[in-house]
Formats: sequence, structure tokens, C-alpha cells
Amino acid sequence: MTSLLQTVSCLDGYDPDALHVDKAREAIRSCLAPVEAAYELGIREALGRVLAQDVVPAINVPAHDNSAMDGYALTHSGGEDEAEYEEIGTALAGRPFDGAVLPGQCVRIMTGAVMPAGADTVVIQEVVRREGERIFVPGGQKRGQNVRSAGEDLKVGVPVLRPGRILRAADLGLVASLGIGRVKVKRRLRVALFATGDELASIGTPLREGEVYDSNRYTLFGMLSRLGVEITDLGVVRDDPQELERALKRASGGADVVITTGGVSVGEADFVKQLMAKLGEVLFWKIAMRPGRPMAFGKIGNAFLFGLPGNPVAVMVTFYQFVREALLHLAGAVDATPPMASAIAAENLRKVPGRTEYQRGILYRERDEWRVRTTGQQGSGVLRSMSEANCFIVLEHERAKVAAGERVQVQPFEGLV
Repeated sequence: MTSLLQTVSCLDGYDPDALHVDKAREAIRSCLAPVEAAYELGIREALGRVLAQDVVPAINVPAHDNSAMDGYALTHSGGEDEAEYEEIGTALAGRPFDGAVLPGQCVRIMTGAVMPAGADTVVIQEVVRREGERIFVPGGQKRGQNVRSAGEDLKVGVPVLRPGRILRAADLGLVASLGIGRVKVKRRLRVALFATGDELASIGTPLREGEVYDSNRYTLFGMLSRLGVEITDLGVVRDDPQELERALKRASGGADVVITTGGVSVGEADFVKQLMAKLGEVLFWKIAMRPGRPMAFGKIGNAFLFGLPGNPVAVMVTFYQFVREALLHLAGAVDATPPMASAIAAENLRKVPGRTEYQRGILYRERDEWRVRTTGQQGSGVLRSMSEANCFIVLEHERAKVAAGERVQVQPFEGLV
């Protein structure tokens, strides 16, 4: 079996001591294979799950030609002058007109009602003139207007959803419109997590001198919950090799992915490296990014490991730039790339070339243009900056400082965080 190091070392530009963000993503992706197991679920339970089958219509949607508007169904005359029609009946949604429409006749029709035989056009009610049962239609009408054709939305035999799609609300409705009540989805990923550090205190215990309350497990729980994975939280693990070994064995024993925070920086990694080398294969990277430079990636048993930094903002940045995409890929999702947009910098932004920066930003609309400003202090321990932000301002690797008025890339949180 090819080792992780052999796999990633074949990539052009691979340098574990100065790894570009894009290259780190590529390295991780090259090591992953999506889970195979799948099972059927009712469509109400399938929201957010990864589809594992083609969805192919056995019926047309709509099943019949029908009206897109309230009005009058008739046979198009092609004339440019006002035309007179005799109203011979009514067609309602679910209650079709029983009969055929001849030239010079029309049927009162409601939105969604089946088009009567012989009718090919609907004239909206607002433009007609009525005198008793006589309907006068202005000239210039177009054949086929306001008519939805059978199969216009979905056609028999033409796949509408493919495997690897993350099912959204509209997809559930689409599947239901075909009369399908169950779909096959990939199984949920199992993710185990824990935080490391002697300085970490759990909620509900008094802080001793030098301690801080552990927040990373809670942000990780929130981020993972949005992805619909099964979560096992193993709590806080002290900076002790034996305790860490037990935690890693327990976590990797039943999980697809293990996520740890802390213990991967230069000053902390010596015993961690030895321990992880003993249990599996783990690569320690210095990624050319801010925040979140130190990160570990590897495999222990059958579980992939992500060793994230300890600072709260760095945890969130590295999760969204690396772990989220990896988890979705493992889960079988076809497109796991986070959305990006462009905005005008509302202020000067400090930036040093040679690394990718993820500054926390507030995206807003002003004078019909999208603008973005930072949340203020950008330290990797300032978790408030993530709480206040609604986007990352993504400053590319080679970019230097940004002047107000220049365009920058932004990564919106909505739908991501």
C-alpha cells in the first residue's frame, strides 16, 4: 500500500515546511476515497444527505399541458385584430374541462388546469373584454403563450439528480413531484474529536491560574453538526503521551475521521510526532497561511486525522479551508468547494506577500455595490472576530497590502458556517 508521504510527495510544489493552501488541499484530496456504504431513507430524512443514486423520472412533470395563468384557453387565430369567442365552459386545477374547444370557442381556465383538447393558447383575463358569454380578445396574441408543456420541468427517462449531490430543500420537492418517497443516500461519516492542553478547563469548573475554558470543542461541534456527521466528543486530553495515545486509539477505533486541536506547533510536536508515527502515519505541515500555519494530516488505523492548531480562530479557519471539503469529499459529495464572491475593500488591509490570509470581514451593500470591512482586531485568539463576521476576506498568496477601493475575494459564511 502506498504511504501518505509517497502519495503527496509526488505532487508538484510539495514542501511541508512552506505548503501553499491550494497545494495542501490537493495533497489531502489525493489521499481520500469516498465511503461506499449507502442505504434508503424517506425523503423527509434525506435533507443534507449525499445522494447515492440517479433520480430518473418515470412520469413527465407536468404530466399534461396546463395553464400558467388565469385566463381563457382557446385555439390561436393568428389575427392582429380583436377576435370574438364564445365561452363554453371552465377548467379548474384538478378538474379538467370535459370536451374539445373549436375555433371561435374558449374555456375559462385557472392556473394549473389541464389545457382542453383543441386549445393551444391562454389569454390572461386582464386583457379580455366580456359581454355576457362572449369574450373579446385583443389582437397580437402569440400561439402557445401562457401554456406549460407536458414534461417542461422533468421528462420521463432523463436523470434530474445525480449521485454525489447534497440534497437541498428544492431537491426534496423535486423528488416528491415524481411520486418518489425514498432515495438512496451515502451513510453518515463518523467523526471523533478532542482538544489537547493542560491549560484547558471544562465548562462548569472554576478556572485556576493560567487556565482558559475550552471553546474549540464547541465550535467544532457546531461546524460538524452543519455537515450532518455523527459526532463523538472525547473531551479534553492532557499533554501526556500515554493519555494522548489512549485517546487516539479510542477515537480512531470507530471513526472515519479524527479531529484534534492543539499540540501541533513547533514547540509542542516532538512527542506528538513520535506517538503518531507509532500509531499510524501523520504528516506535519507548515502552511503558508494566516491564521492556522501549523497543521497535521494523516491516518491512524482506518481513520484520517486532522491535527488543527489550538487558537480558536485558527481552528475555524483551517476547518473551513481544509477539513470541511475533505469531509464532504469522503462523504461522497461531488462539489465541496466553498462559494467565493468579489467585493470592494472599504478600508486599507494589511497583508504580507508569501501567504494566504483569511481576515474576518463584514460584507454589506452600499450604493448598489457589495463592500467589505474587517471586524477589527485579527488575532488568531480573538474568537469574537468570527462571531461578528459574516465572511472571510481571502487575500491571495502573492498579494500585498490592499488599498481601500480595490476589489478583494470574499467567502460568505451563509451556507458555509
